[in-house]
Amino acid sequence: MPNKHNIDNVAKIAEDLEGISAMWVIDYRGLTVKEVEALRRSVREADAKMGVYKNTLMRLALENAELPELGDILSGPSAFVFATGDPVASAKAIKDFAKKNENLVIKGGMMDGVAYGAAEVEAIAALPSREELIAKLLGTISNPMVKMVRVCNGPMEYFARAVSAIADQKSAA
Repeated sequence: MPNKHNIDNVAKIAEDLEGISAMWVIDYRGLTVKEVEALRRSVREADAKMGVYKNTLMRLALENAELPELGDILSGPSAFVFATGDPVASAKAIKDFAKKNENLVIKGGMMDGVAYGAAEVEAIAALPSREELIAKLLGTISNPMVKMVRVCNGPMEYFARAVSAIADQKSAA
């Protein structure tokens, strides 16, 4: 029979799972308290939050929320990063921290209701941010229009230069 503490923790996990864009699972063994604080800070800056829960309680909460099982990802000590904003930004924050600290291991996670392994999470972290993708899209859309304006302005520009050159010649003479 479940105890009150575990029921409360499953409810807390359900709150954390509500409205997230992604959840990443990491193994933080071997990190010092200062390193964990730095990790939490970098995750917070990426519009996400980190929590540590028992894997069995996480399995129950995922099952109750009808989200995918994470299988072997939920074995051993795990910390969970709940991304409410751009999932790529939080994955990048974790990956960047893992580069500096060998003890942090990315185990996997889920995004948009699909479970991913460690390799896929690292591939997601390698993607450009949402803002970069929007900027590239706008550049791609505006590029043909800018070229068209230049082509249309070309004859008028040449005419203005010719008139200016003639005016300079006449004033010099």
